[in-house]
Amino acid sequence: MEHLDHETGKISRKGFSWQLIMAAVVGALGSSFLYGYNLSVVNAPSVYIQELYNESWSARYNYTVSRGTISILWSVTVSIFAIGGLVGALIVIPMVNFLGRKGTMLLNNVFAITAALLMSLSNVAGIPEMMILGRFIMGIDGGIALSTLPMYLNEVSPKHIRGSLGQVTAILICVGVFVGQVLGLPELFGKESQWPCLFGFIMIPALIQLVVLPFFPESPRYLLLEKQDRKRAEKAFCIFLGRNDVSQDIEDVLAETRIQRNLRLVSVPELFKTRSVKWQIITVIVTMAAYQLCGLNAIWFYTNSIFSEAGIQPDKIPYITLSTGGIEILASVISGMTVERLGRRILLIGGFGLMTLFFGILTVSLTFQHHAPWIPYISIVCILGVIASFCIGPGGIPFVLVGEFFQQSQRPAAFMIAGSVNWISNFAVGLLFPLIQEGLGNYCFLIFAAICLAGTLYLYFILPETKNKTFSEIDQAFAKMNGISSATKGNEIHPTEETSDEIKVSPVSNKGQSQIELQKTDTTCTV
Repeated sequence: MEHLDHETGKISRKGFSWQLIMAAVVGALGSSFLYGYNLSVVNAPSVYIQELYNESWSARYNYTVSRGTISILWSVTVSIFAIGGLVGALIVIPMVNFLGRKGTMLLNNVFAITAALLMSLSNVAGIPEMMILGRFIMGIDGGIALSTLPMYLNEVSPKHIRGSLGQVTAILICVGVFVGQVLGLPELFGKESQWPCLFGFIMIPALIQLVVLPFFPESPRYLLLEKQDRKRAEKAFCIFLGRNDVSQDIEDVLAETRIQRNLRLVSVPELFKTRSVKWQIITVIVTMAAYQLCGLNAIWFYTNSIFSEAGIQPDKIPYITLSTGGIEILASVISGMTVERLGRRILLIGGFGLMTLFFGILTVSLTFQHHAPWIPYISIVCILGVIASFCIGPGGIPFVLVGEFFQQSQRPAAFMIAGSVNWISNFAVGLLFPLIQEGLGNYCFLIFAAICLAGTLYLYFILPETKNKTFSEIDQAFAKMNGISSATKGNEIHPTEETSDEIKVSPVSNKGQSQIELQKTDTTCTV
């Protein structure tokens, strides 16, 4: 993308720097990667963890625990991760406001390291409660990470790569799932003597982020609009954009403030009462709920049985299952490479639409899988199709949209809402899916097909394209649906009462406009 360098008078095509890419990767390594890793890592050692519960119970109470009690303990171990995630999503607002986006990610590593120590040492200590507590704390880490990382990536990205960089969240989730599957193989850590190492591995990405991320800047939007530190914001822009002249970038950020007339951070109740973002909130809730309720977890439940029906030997199935992780990564990378060309809208609608199609075919193939030897192979294709369709759009774009829909002062509250919906839906799937599967059998996929179809139709009629648009332009795209004008919007939320010497906000007319008085400073720096 071309930029005019006012210092040299030349046009530069460089719109970002390697520091921006590295900050995104390092941020995701200690955040979304760990979330994906913890989704899959509990599968391989599940038998050994349940043996730990049985042995410790017998040692304490001198009798063998029932199989039903073991199942309950295991269900708690799995589901408490989502409860922790909800707690993390609820506490993220004060953290990102006080510590900043980067500071929150750094502090969040304390949760990851603590959880890793508890889970990896639970077998040696013979205390199963350490495993359950570790999963809960790891959930808190995930809840904070899945709100803070997309917020950070959205605020440091130039608009022409905002979608692609935002997909780093989804790509690293898929990589984390895949790494968890690989390390859980019997040849590596998926055996009785080595399974605690699976949880000790969590400390490695956390420590890498803890050591490397401090060398990258904080979000320049956070520094300029919330901390009102223009000099640090300019330096951050220079580093991330790879340009000496960032005057236009500073002006673009401040233009958002002129239109919105609001630097005061908005609470969740205030956001719900703000008419100008009514349909943005509804869209976020719908997309985040569909993200979790679309049936991907059901696919993992059926994978082994479908592969077995296709004639694959049981001892080979764990290795074949790795192909699903590879498909996830490939589809996520393709999405990241095409999201700025095709747009968010097409990938989301296409992803949910294809999932609807594949779920329908999968229901038919599972129903008639014993009628012909080739039918199970159709089921395998449908499984891979559902996974790929999820990852090209629904798997990552919802996180990008949350950051794009809301102005700076509303963003933390918006991510708290999105995170809460995400983790409540995650918990609901874990709680209800076994009951749905038991009651409907193969026909359970029709429910997920219906959810995906509903998501497709909603997004088709409601979601505007946000590709390569400023935050103000996206606001205008929703203005008609929200039934407001620009003038109305400017007066909905009171501006901040406190201003600094560098940035002062004051209303200058009754049309919802504002005047931002800036201390004249040089907006060039040396990278």
